[in-house]
Amino acid sequence: MELIQYAFDNLDLLLSRTLEHIALVAVAVGIATLTGVPIGIAITKNERLAKAVLYAASIIVTVPSIALFGIMIPVLSLIGQGIGYLPAVIAVLLYSQLPIIRNTYTAIHNVDPALREAARGIGMSQNQRLRMVEIPLAVPVIMAGVRTAVVLNIGVMAIAAYIGAGGLGTFISRGISQSDPRQLIVGAVAVSLLAIIVDYGLLALQKRLTPLGMERAAETA
Repeated sequence: MELIQYAFDNLDLLLSRTLEHIALVAVAVGIATLTGVPIGIAITKNERLAKAVLYAASIIVTVPSIALFGIMIPVLSLIGQGIGYLPAVIAVLLYSQLPIIRNTYTAIHNVDPALREAARGIGMSQNQRLRMVEIPLAVPVIMAGVRTAVVLNIGVMAIAAYIGAGGLGTFISRGISQSDPRQLIVGAVAVSLLAIIVDYGLLALQKRLTPLGMERAAETA
């Protein structure tokens, strides 16, 4: 009851921190999608390049988030942005690259060759095949990568509170520093609930963007 009372007493702050958290993750993953999808498409043309890019993205993910934030501080301090919004967004952007690039590469690379031949047979150019055949078929897998990136980085962004980025991680960091379990638990539960809600929302969007024929084939498989 004490936790629920604390949450209600601080509802306005909780809502504002939640919106702040969503905005941080949305900007970071949005930029990651705008960069990662074209990279994933481009590397399908070169197997060696694909391995190099995916390996580099995998290495970034292995770096602990708190260490990556620490690396950002001296680098971005050169432009007066060592703490706060910018390092948090850049770190989450980097963490988002692997699932988005990998899923895009896998989806485009695994398009049925017969469909490519059929598109080529009716006179489609390479760009037309990509735009009208390959990308629409790849959308469900690409969206799955975006979902993975968003859910993963909702948690990572909570740690960004330690570099002054704000968001729901503020409750967790203050709960630890002030030895206040109410703030700690409310913050942790809020982050978890946000991840679940956003995941289900993106799943609904993924189903909506899935071509009808693919959806029916999945249901009958």
